[in-house]
Amino acid sequence: MEEEVNVTYLIFDGHVELNKYRYLYFMLVFIVYLLIICSNSTIVYLIWKHPNLQKPMYIFIAALLLNSVLLSTDIYPKLLIDLLSVKQITSYQACLVQYFLFYVLVDSEFLLLAAMSYDRYVSICKPLQYPTIMRKRTVAIFLALAWLFPVCHFVAMATMCANQKLCNFTLKVIFCNNTIFKLFCVTSKAITVFGVITLFNNVGVPVFFVIYTYTRILKICYGSSAEVRKKAAQTCLPHLLLMINHFLLITYDVIIVRLEYDLPKAARLMTTLPLVVYNPLFNPIVYGLKMKAISKHLKRLFCHQNMNKCCSYG
Repeated sequence: MEEEVNVTYLIFDGHVELNKYRYLYFMLVFIVYLLIICSNSTIVYLIWKHPNLQKPMYIFIAALLLNSVLLSTDIYPKLLIDLLSVKQITSYQACLVQYFLFYVLVDSEFLLLAAMSYDRYVSICKPLQYPTIMRKRTVAIFLALAWLFPVCHFVAMATMCANQKLCNFTLKVIFCNNTIFKLFCVTSKAITVFGVITLFNNVGVPVFFVIYTYTRILKICYGSSAEVRKKAAQTCLPHLLLMINHFLLITYDVIIVRLEYDLPKAARLMTTLPLVVYNPLFNPIVYGLKMKAISKHLKRLFCHQNMNKCCSYG
């Protein structure tokens, strides 16, 4: 009896019926996971290797892409195991760990985007003070806060969730997210209030800060030369696109979790996929294509690889 109390198992009911296509789905998900790792890691490698990319803006980009790899690694390995399993189950303790890592990394992305917007604000609005403000120590502090601040919030949240009594043991999703709140026998007011505070601190404040900084940047650029406006567009537009994209996806995730509608499995799967597939692939595409310095090194890398292949065949 004690072992049953200590280890509580949950059933995932968000997977569509796989049947004979099980291995096909496995290969598709595995390929997507490899694409996410390779695309993000390639740009991180280029930033690490080339001295001209080791600037605050590119360091924040590398941190953002590394964050995407960690987020995907929190979801995809378990998802791949589930695709090959007859029953998709997990322990409640493992579910809490996945929930904790998922939202820590999601919220870290907002804070990293806020740090990037501040970097662009200083670069464009205070160019003469940029070297003294954006030092290596400042960048290191921003990076540490981007990961540690959400950790502090979700350690407390996960601890409160671990002490809740469960009356439901079925998760209608493919990985552990806010739906774990629906497992509780009684809705906890403390968890609800702390969840709102966490959402405001980790999502609301960074979004408002990004809006503020980009508003200031737009005001400066409006009265500047065409060259300044072009430079601002090249560096700020990718950041703004990612913030809007990420905000819409996480808002959608929060809303869909709160809905009590009994959606079909296929519909629930389609509502979850954008957050775990689209976003980690969107980040490297935006920075690989929109940032000239990075796209230049990408072209050189692939041209170098092609030349080596030609030489080897010759």
